[in-house]
Amino acid sequence: MECSEADCDRPAAVELHIPWAANRYVCAAHARVLGRQDGVVADPVPDRADDLLE
Repeated sequence: MECSEADCDRPAAVELHIPWAANRYVCAAHARVLGRQDGVVADPVPDRADDLLE
């Protein structure tokens, strides 16, 4: 599964739980940025742990 962000081809490693929108699967880099918004919860995908290091 790839990151849901536009123009990103990294593997998705985190599910973002977003109260005002649908949940999204994103790569570790996008999770670090998007997960800083108030109310967003970043939940690592257990079987994608190696992708968190990219």
